[in-house]
Amino acid sequence: MARPPPAAGVPTFAYRLRWRYVLGMTEEQKTEELKVIQSEREAEERKLAKSARDEDELEQHARRADKARYLREKLEERAESERRPKE
Repeated sequence: MARPPPAAGVPTFAYRLRWRYVLGMTEEQKTEELKVIQSEREAEERKLAKSARDEDELEQHARRADKARYLREKLEERAESERRPKE
């Protein structure tokens, strides 16, 4: 079955995430993969904010970028805790 093309306006990272399979990955690999996705999402939203047509659109993209940054930071914390030896 062929994949449908991404909808207009849907960022590429979201389309890739929808079709990504992580069954064989370790938790650390999943965390690293999610960090990359959040970094891409933040960069994309910052780019969209720069080209926003009005203040509302700019604020919306800025909030999304901030959320992606927050999630990436939390994933970094998770990765750090995964690297620590378990007691």
